[in-house]
Amino acid sequence: MLLSNRPLISVLLPVYNGAEYLAAAIESILSQTYRNLELIIVDDGSEDNSAEIIRRFHDPRIRACQQENRGLAEALNRAILMAEGEFLARQDQDDLSLPQRLEKQTMFLEAHPQYGMVGGWAEIWTGNTRSERIHRHPGDNHYLQFDLLFDNPFVHSSIMLRRSVFETVGLYSTDKTRQPPEDYELWSRVARHFAVANIPEVLLVYREVVGSMSRVGASPFLDRVINISVENLLWATGKTSPDPHVMDVAALNHAAYHRVSPRPRINKMSQLIYDAADRLSDACQVPAIALRERALVRLNNVKTHYSRYLQQAGQARLANLIRTMKRVALRWQSTMRGT
Repeated sequence: MLLSNRPLISVLLPVYNGAEYLAAAIESILSQTYRNLELIIVDDGSEDNSAEIIRRFHDPRIRACQQENRGLAEALNRAILMAEGEFLARQDQDDLSLPQRLEKQTMFLEAHPQYGMVGGWAEIWTGNTRSERIHRHPGDNHYLQFDLLFDNPFVHSSIMLRRSVFETVGLYSTDKTRQPPEDYELWSRVARHFAVANIPEVLLVYREVVGSMSRVGASPFLDRVINISVENLLWATGKTSPDPHVMDVAALNHAAYHRVSPRPRINKMSQLIYDAADRLSDACQVPAIALRERALVRLNNVKTHYSRYLQQAGQARLANLIRTMKRVALRWQSTMRGT
């Protein structure tokens, strides 16, 4: 491969207390079949021996720096500002990029100039133990555009983006009310300006972290995911003001019953989901049936949680009624004893 004829890739590797798997992550990048790259490592205030591990590597393609702990988004933004490549790729401290990952993603972006971002599938490991599970997210732009209305259909550390993407949409958000999930927040902005894709093959080993944040039940993380989903649904349906039915769709999709309005209407939610699908079909220039089938799957999920929400709400109202009746009975008994 003639390096001078190929674009430079900047691989962004933020590190925070990642000593256990860091060396393997770095080696997975340095051993890529695509050689014209720089590996930018930002040590975000690690308190373990991550810095020592980084210093063991003497490959001239590595550019490393340290900073006080500022969080993932700040570390990534610093790496982006340091990057000199035409394409910027993500790498996590505990994941492994398969040898041809960067080669295949570069070839895709070179062949498809309308695409701003490409990811891939990821094999899931727990520590060093392989599983039979794979993150198989959709590959086509129209499916991904639709799925982004509800949640994140990309593996963060599998992503490669054009430099021009950041020039258009800006960097990772550092607003604490919007991140984490910094990846879902950024992809949502990217997809409004560029086509996006996943290469339908395993390009990454993703190490599953035991005890990571769950998206089920009330949590600040889940609430931020729902808020971003609401923004995406408003954008996709052309709405410019808050709509309770949009919130209900986003909340029920994530089983976040605490965010559902007092009187959710399933017919309005159904209409909204299909409207979003039809508008995206037109924008992506694909037959309406392609996304209508996907919309039906989402609607069925919303209906399931709608039924559960109504059941829980009914039980709560019944419990309140029983408590009220008990209080009335106690007051009546007290009054009768006083006469």
